[in-house]
Amino acid sequence: MKLKYEIKENNQSQRIHQILTNELSLSTRLLSKLIKNQKIRVNKNICDTRNLANLGDVIEIDFATPENSSNILPTKMKLDIIYEDNCFLVINKPAGIPIHPSRYHYTDSLSNGIKFYFDLFGLAKKIRPVNRLDLGTSGLVIFAKCEYIQECFARQMANKTFQKEYLCFVNGILEQKIGTIDLPIARKKDSIIERCIDNNNGQHSVTHYEVIKEFSNYSLVKCKLETGRTHQIRVHMAVIGHPLLGDTLYGMKSELINRQALHSYRISCVHPISKGSLVFESSLPNDLKEIIN
Repeated sequence: MKLKYEIKENNQSQRIHQILTNELSLSTRLLSKLIKNQKIRVNKNICDTRNLANLGDVIEIDFATPENSSNILPTKMKLDIIYEDNCFLVINKPAGIPIHPSRYHYTDSLSNGIKFYFDLFGLAKKIRPVNRLDLGTSGLVIFAKCEYIQECFARQMANKTFQKEYLCFVNGILEQKIGTIDLPIARKKDSIIERCIDNNNGQHSVTHYEVIKEFSNYSLVKCKLETGRTHQIRVHMAVIGHPLLGDTLYGMKSELINRQALHSYRISCVHPISKGSLVFESSLPNDLKEIIN
């Protein structure tokens, strides 16, 4: 991927590295890497980024430096790709597939499938998921195709431009149909997986929810995350007395589903290059549709 920027009047007399930092928000680490690999050109010539810019100069940045991703084995698998361009792709992840390889999922994670897919097209890049879902959670995951795009999405998450919405089924009928849960979450003592509410050491965590439909003893709820902590929706819904159906870590087993009934159904963001608004949606998978039926 290449990115071009034409020097404007307000950029004159600024050094090139200042423009790249201020206008394109390149991190210091990435900028240093690009300079080292001579991937920054002005008017098609390799440049010294300490030089001053002139009106009309065109800066071109090449992010196509090959990267070593041999730590992830390529595995052929069916990928439900709902969007792709030269910057990123959006995958609809089924439940039961982890994002990253691990001891028990060394070759069958979504990252293994993305590695195989990248290899088909000769894209020698690290595997960079922008957002993450638990093994038992289904729905939308974005993979950046280079470090710069990953950094752009990370900034959007920090400034709340990148919005994630989920649908889930919870036990019981909520008394308050629309609400906000603002409770800090921390890792539970002596556990590497489980999280808990911790008013002293927990990270700021906010979940907005709205009941969509009610059944005899469970409810369909839409959740919008203001923060993105591990297990945030699962912990927050459990602490108000309505754990997710099938969530054996924070609730109990369910006859209706054999996983936590949670689906990442909507992501809103801004395209890192075109700056256009984007909305991606994924309908409920069959096992969650069966709960409604």
